[in-house]
Amino acid sequence: MADTVITGLGVFAPTGIGAEEHWTAVLDGKSGIGHITRFDASGYPVVLAGEVPGFDAREHVPGRLIPQTDTWTHLALAAAEAALADSGADPKSLPEYEMAVVTSSSSGGTAFGQGEMERLYQKGPSWVGAYQSIAWFYAATTGQISIQHGMRGPCGVICAEQAGGLDVVAQARRLLRTQSRLVVTGGTDSAMCPYGLVAQMANGLMSTSDDPARAYVPFDADARGYVPGEGGAILIAERAEGAEGRGYGAILGHASGFDQSERTGRPPVLAATIRRALDDAGLNPSGVDVVFADAAGTPELDRIEAEALAAVFGPRGVPVTAPKTLTGRLYGGGAPLDVATALLALRDGVIPHTAGTERLARGMEIDLVLGQPRQQPLSTALVVARGYGGFTAALVLGRGDRA
Repeated sequence: MADTVITGLGVFAPTGIGAEEHWTAVLDGKSGIGHITRFDASGYPVVLAGEVPGFDAREHVPGRLIPQTDTWTHLALAAAEAALADSGADPKSLPEYEMAVVTSSSSGGTAFGQGEMERLYQKGPSWVGAYQSIAWFYAATTGQISIQHGMRGPCGVICAEQAGGLDVVAQARRLLRTQSRLVVTGGTDSAMCPYGLVAQMANGLMSTSDDPARAYVPFDADARGYVPGEGGAILIAERAEGAEGRGYGAILGHASGFDQSERTGRPPVLAATIRRALDDAGLNPSGVDVVFADAAGTPELDRIEAEALAAVFGPRGVPVTAPKTLTGRLYGGGAPLDVATALLALRDGVIPHTAGTERLARGMEIDLVLGQPRQQPLSTALVVARGYGGFTAALVLGRGDRA
């Protein structure tokens, strides 16, 4: 039942500010990955990241909020404003308790937190600001968007790394089936500081290459890990009734799972999660036109995903793409950005290619779109996301009626 549609996209990503700028960069294969500039990373094993270019919080965020919040919240506030404008929805015309906010989060306000910890250790507790208690908090973005736009309905946050970015969209659908009429969802992330980078490096999955073009090449014979990034997308979800002509696409199906195969020896859950999402959408595998892959970028995790896709769709049974090679993995913002990109692909009937990947590793029986975008009619898309620790999610999208 396609009762929920996405009517607004707010994109702040390494590939550009704005949905159309991002989409143009994706189709052109223009990468936003480069050497870290926010701090001197020359002494760290990881030296590359995807940073949002030219972002100045003063141009997008009320001045009083800038010193009270972290960069990841600045990005989300700006993206929420853009998404609301794109949707054509007017929050002031809706009852405040019928508007909700649910966003994804991962690391929280690490740069803000690092600054306050430095003051604590270098100058003493009296130098720690009062806003430390909220700016680092994983729910800070949800709270600030809610306050900024007077949205007092059910508000929440899901912390499930990459997978949480799909789970929040499913939660938006649940809320719209009950008391809510508009939900701000999606997410952003930013951990471009020494503390944030070191915390991420602990998983052992990050690329230490210094070649921006080949550092993050999922499914490739030379896959060596992923590159981190910042930014993401905020989405406006509304009931299909009343959103005629404004929908980028519909939320058709969702499922989530928790993978403990590495610890227990049991089979990975990704294939089962995808099947349950298709069941929720009322689709057979043949009804999916394109898959936006999680694309972890490590040989073992890529193998697990490729095997799951082959198990569900058959060997090379569906086109697969991973445009996140142009941005890096954005944690809480990554899957919402994939959702936005998938909706634009459905709108325009074009599958973006996976930049960087050149030669599939042995055993990768997937139809990975390489070299250039692939033009073809598209009605449905599957977005896959996994998060560190076992979080797994799949979301099925249908093409909307927005021109």
